[in-house]
Amino acid sequence: MNILSDVKQFTHEVHIEMTKVVWPSREEFTGSTIVVLFLVAIFALYLGGLDGFLSGLIRYIYKVAI
Repeated sequence: MNILSDVKQFTHEVHIEMTKVVWPSREEFTGSTIVVLFLVAIFALYLGGLDGFLSGLIRYIYKVAI
């Protein structure tokens, strides 16, 4: 096995596969990015609120128990 021929074959196959890729247009890319950022912000707010609520609940239970 010649490692250089293996590498050459691999890069050739990668090049062939990359020509088959259908890349999104700029508008599709921008729209998808905005949707992802919006959903990340919504989940961050949800998880932050849930964390704050559960932290307060645990603190309350701890104070009542002692």
